Amino acid sequence: MQHDLLDSILEKTVKMGATDLHLCAGSPPLMRIGSKLEKVPGTDTLSADGVFAIISGFLDPDKLEKLNKKKDIDFSYSKSGLGRFRCNIYRQRGTYAMAVRMLPLAIPEFSTLCLPDTILRFTAKTNGLVLFTGATGCGKSTTLASLIDIINENYSYHIITIEDPLEYLHTHKKSMVTQREIGEDAFSFASALRSALREDPDVIMVGEMRDQETIAIALSAAETGHLVFSTLHTVGAVKTIDRILDSFSADQQNQIRSQLATVLEGIVSQQLLPEKNGYGLVPACEVLIVTPAVRNLIREGKHYQINNIIQTGKEFGMCSLDRNLAFLASAGMIDEKTARIRAQDLKLYEQYYILAKK
Repeated sequence: MQHDLLDSILEKTVKMGATDLHLCAGSPPLMRIGSKLEKVPGTDTLSADGVFAIISGFLDPDKLEKLNKKKDIDFSYSKSGLGRFRCNIYRQRGTYAMAVRMLPLAIPEFSTLCLPDTILRFTAKTNGLVLFTGATGCGKSTTLASLIDIINENYSYHIITIEDPLEYLHTHKKSMVTQREIGEDAFSFASALRSALREDPDVIMVGEMRDQETIAIALSAAETGHLVFSTLHTVGAVKTIDRILDSFSADQQNQIRSQLATVLEGIVSQQLLPEKNGYGLVPACEVLIVTPAVRNLIREGKHYQINNIIQTGKEFGMCSLDRNLAFLASAGMIDEKTARIRAQDLKLYEQYYILAKK
């Protein structure tokens, strides 16, 4: 019965075009449309027992046991005719709550994502490391799925994805795509990535580089002739490189810096902004294309200078966040006030905006 209640709530959120659903004691079910939370129509305030009844109604015994031990779990959920969902259940104030992200059944085409075309060049790489960064829910997984789909359509490769949980489901096209879910098919990102190197991969997508071990194996995989895509919860290329280096002890950092300088091919940092005329969200991004000059800066420990290269690297396909914000605002896709608030360097943003309006 509670299973049917959740499906009924999900059906309403899908029909309303929501991206997320929240269940929490003391509140009616809330859905996110654009950047705002709204009450799901026809629902009432949930009690703590009501939330737990919904949650326990569709968790198998293994997931319930894991939830009781860890206090939070991630998993995917599918309902025929309704869609796929990424779920997170967690404890708050002694009760359980749930966040659900709607996942499109079809992998979005890259052309619909409003991202710079220069990002597409990463699909033609045969080795190296490409990172997508940003806060949770900024569209990293969607961008990665669209790029993996392009590779799948154009190359005869073995593509391995390692995710927690599986989000977009890929079908075999020109490539063979094998997808491993942490908890279901593997114990951890590190163990799955180590195993992947024995599975004849051409392309490996690691859902998240959460720890030192996973980062080290990903660098080695890229160094030994594989194309590796992954994500980090960082903002900007410089902070991403800092995060990777800081994951290692001081006596290891020179080796990691050298590896990173050799294998890194690009960093795309994303954030989602409210659409100017509507309820949707628009991605704004910074794109670093790794050139010989960038490799030298990383190797010499001067990666703090990379922002200057991004600002002046348009000819190489790079794009600063300020330049991208100016383009989006001048095209009427986002509000100019929003762009100014998100700008890293307001003076540079204003210069780009004036040029974009001409």
